[in-house]
Amino acid sequence: MSRHPEVLWAQRSDKVYLTIALPDAKNVSVKSEPQGLFSFSATGKQGESFDFSLELYGSVISEGCKVSVGLRNIICSMQKEQKGWWKRLLKSEEKPAPYIKVDWNKWCDEDEEESLNSDLASDDDGDVDVGEDESSDEDGMLYIPDLKKAVGK
Repeated sequence: MSRHPEVLWAQRSDKVYLTIALPDAKNVSVKSEPQGLFSFSATGKQGESFDFSLELYGSVISEGCKVSVGLRNIICSMQKEQKGWWKRLLKSEEKPAPYIKVDWNKWCDEDEEESLNSDLASDDDGDVDVGEDESSDEDGMLYIPDLKKAVGK
């Protein structure tokens, strides 16, 4: 029986980013079809099978799909066929599967895109460097300073 890895997604007006959390993945296969069909399969470190298919909200340029396999995850960058912001990742208006989540580390709003100096904007120069990824068990946690120390009490 196949399992689903955690999938994080973010977008820019011209790209969609998928980060697939699967440490030590082997036999990674990624397909991106122009009509917006995306499929993934891989083998986990203990030989278990992982796969999923997504019907994306819009069309993509399959030649513009870049995949980078790291030690802890697989990063996919897909070029949108038409520049613009998608309302959601999937074509279906139903609630997405629980393994699909927003990647708040890469997310930016429409009005922030031009002012954002992101490493993602420069990934046209080559594959994304995932030697040491930034994810950890504390993803999504904010640093809250100790106010007693800051005030001096």
